[in-house]
Amino acid sequence: MSHIPPLDPNVAARKGFRESEERLKRFWKAVDVAEGEGGWAVTLDGRTPKTPAHAPLRLPTEAAARLAAGEWAAQGEFIDPATMPATRLASTAIDRVSQVREAVAEEIAAFAGSDLLCYLADHPTSLAVEQAREWTPWRDWAAIELGVVLEPAEGIRHRAQDPAAIARVRDLALRLDDFALTGLAMAAPLLGSAVLALALQRGLLSGEAAFDLSRLDEAFQERQWGVDAEAAERTAARRAEAVLLDRWFRALS
Repeated sequence: MSHIPPLDPNVAARKGFRESEERLKRFWKAVDVAEGEGGWAVTLDGRTPKTPAHAPLRLPTEAAARLAAGEWAAQGEFIDPATMPATRLASTAIDRVSQVREAVAEEIAAFAGSDLLCYLADHPTSLAVEQAREWTPWRDWAAIELGVVLEPAEGIRHRAQDPAAIARVRDLALRLDDFALTGLAMAAPLLGSAVLALALQRGLLSGEAAFDLSRLDEAFQERQWGVDAEAAERTAARRAEAVLLDRWFRALS
């Protein structure tokens, strides 16, 4: 079971905030950030809002605090948690990930054991060629730069990976602070890949590029058969999550 809530706005709106807060009226006029002990706080009329667990909403960098503060400033008459993804990430880091870092790192590492980049199509050939061309450089990067050596396979049959590679991903995750670790824990399931998540976190891939790499098979199927409106809406929502995570990591760096 995952130790962090999903980033999807509809689910997070239900789980990341208490029910009573979903229709809480805006009670502030001015939004700013302020540096203090432990980082940068969002301020509403000079006071720091609290996370769902009643901790101060304080982030490690000014840029990250301003990213969250922008969401508070953009609220209308009522607070809409679905429009506050950076605030949810910060609250998750403060309230939950800080308490279960080892378990969260294990969840991220598990994606290395079944990493999307290791499963090449056995047919059609054109898709397999595209996957090999686009994914091989990132597996090579993980091996050379991160020490994470993953072996590819054809088809959907599971291929066990070297436990040392999985352990290495876990160690890399644990080196991150709570806020970056939270972002990585959101990125790995979104992209289906620990490698792509780490490349995004390190700024080597944009959110758009990482997301496009994660859905080569979907894009291929869309080119063959087209795409309906519902599927396009789901894809757009997932792409928006990837873009938000990109902004999150850049604000933390």
